[in-house]
Amino acid sequence: MTEHSDSDREPSTGGSPLSAGERYHFNEGTLRRLWQVLGAQVQAGGTRFALWAPNASAAAVVGDFNGWDAAANPMQPVGDSGLWEAFVPGVGEGTCYKYRLLDRRGAELPLKSDPVAFGAEHPPQTASVVRDIGGYGWHDGSWMANRAGHNDRSAPISIYEVHLGSWRRRAAEDNRMLSYREAAEELVEYVADLGFTHLEFLPLSEHPFDGSWGYQPVGLYAPTIRHGPPHEFRDLVDAAHRRGLGVLLDWVPAHFPADEHGLARFDGTALYEHEDPRQGFHPDWNTLIYNFGRREVANFLLSNALYWLEEYHVDGLRVDAVASMLYLDYSRKEGEWLPNRHGGRENLEAIDFLQRMNQLVYGEEQGIMTVAEESTAFPGVSSPVHDGGLGFGFKWNMGWMNDTLAYMAEDPVHRRYHHHKMTFGIHYAFSENFILPLSHDEVVHGKGSLYTRMPGDHAAKLANLRAYFGFQWGHPGKKLLFMGGEFAQPAEWAQAGELDWTTAASPDHAGITRLVRDLNTLYRGTPALHRRDCEESGFRWLEANDAEHSRFAWLRFGEPGDPPVAVLCNFTPVERRDWRVGLPLAGRWREALNTDAALYGGSDRGNLGAIEATAEPHQGQPCSATVTLPPLSVLFFLPTEVS
Repeated sequence: MTEHSDSDREPSTGGSPLSAGERYHFNEGTLRRLWQVLGAQVQAGGTRFALWAPNASAAAVVGDFNGWDAAANPMQPVGDSGLWEAFVPGVGEGTCYKYRLLDRRGAELPLKSDPVAFGAEHPPQTASVVRDIGGYGWHDGSWMANRAGHNDRSAPISIYEVHLGSWRRRAAEDNRMLSYREAAEELVEYVADLGFTHLEFLPLSEHPFDGSWGYQPVGLYAPTIRHGPPHEFRDLVDAAHRRGLGVLLDWVPAHFPADEHGLARFDGTALYEHEDPRQGFHPDWNTLIYNFGRREVANFLLSNALYWLEEYHVDGLRVDAVASMLYLDYSRKEGEWLPNRHGGRENLEAIDFLQRMNQLVYGEEQGIMTVAEESTAFPGVSSPVHDGGLGFGFKWNMGWMNDTLAYMAEDPVHRRYHHHKMTFGIHYAFSENFILPLSHDEVVHGKGSLYTRMPGDHAAKLANLRAYFGFQWGHPGKKLLFMGGEFAQPAEWAQAGELDWTTAASPDHAGITRLVRDLNTLYRGTPALHRRDCEESGFRWLEANDAEHSRFAWLRFGEPGDPPVAVLCNFTPVERRDWRVGLPLAGRWREALNTDAALYGGSDRGNLGAIEATAEPHQGQPCSATVTLPPLSVLFFLPTEVS
């Protein structure tokens, strides 16, 4: 192995060396496309490897191609930049490799995978794999040119959240996961048929442990090999775009696992993480926290965000565990954390990192979105950075999710005592650009499925869930539903298997699927249900206080000229007849959707398709009509003939 020196040598075996400009921008933390410089770069005649390990005294590339011999392909230090490089002739696509490093005292470290590798071996093997990611022929030009309109806060955004490894399996083939190409056919068609606008994948960056669902990644630049090589992931994104679906990826810059082949003490020091466990260790997840204040580390992560958007045409990133990044005392007791330079609990370096990330990706990639999973009241998560915000496009509304699920779990006879849980969300509904998530986190770890969390017998559970979906789609905010919810899967989600497709085909559960499809169709085709999702002017209560009967009613508005929508809810199993509700227009209002319709498995009660509003003021509106609310139902009314 070659000892460190201060000379600025080029690789002795050929290849294009790191330029002085690249080294400068790397050390400055402004090398935006890091992946074009570091990692394994396939070139004519071989591959150039480049690595950041400033505290190593020696480095080498090892693999099957050299018998894992550190003496065969030593790496050369590049001045005092902390970078190492080597050109290895004859090495190309599909070659397995790792780095062998000596720490500053000359002690040998565990073999390390490449932090900027584009590919990896199948777990539990841990070597990096050389992948040539150039030269893909995209067919999604129309989508890319127009995607800004699909990701805007005024657009209909309805997201199907997927764990690709357990959506569907091949039982006859040792229960294997679908490939990216199989998903490009089966999953894309399924989601498009249900009327969703976007697919969101739980993390697809390479990760060693299936049970982490991807949330403890080691290879941030490598699409997991579990489903195929990088170009096949591109096939999946391309197919989604050609079918009119946006693609979102869950992205994890908050932490990383301590697996010895990964980033932990990479060059014998706390290079990517903090040395002090009060800053660098997550007690909840037994993971390590990135040192966001270190220029090179922040650059590594910022570049990775851009990488997925640019190289794979991904339309957005949902950033995981943002709350854990924002607060130094997150899930820590007194004495287990260090305050910031002002004595406060905010992680100033992480805040700066998130702001820079949003500025970078929105500045570089037209029409994308970023989404924060953030569970606190931190202000301005989806406000622009120039206004002091974090700069995200959207934020998950965790409060709405927790409150409404708690309400729905109550027996209807007790719901009158929890009425505020369904109305409180409107108090802050327009403080951020919200997405209403019924996510994977709500159907694991003993919580049960959405179906099992509903009260009553089988029929009541389905009726409650139909009404809950109607409430979600009628409520201000974009929509997200985790896979299996669309057919009311009874079993809690388990990542080692697949969804219960036998149950999905049964008539009762197929009715839920039809409802979700029709809700998506109504939402997408009705401007009043999406154009002002994030604006207070798009919502007006008609009835928020009828706790005694567990009834709610509101109006939704789009732009001037868009017909308004009335949304009426009954969360008791008792039919409510002759309920007078205020409406802004006289005339005929069509019952556009009724969650109690027989088509969805309901009792088929309602208003025979329409109601007539007369010029009788009520609930602050100039007109009103009497309505029948079926038991456990949500109804949508649109004006068709006004006078």
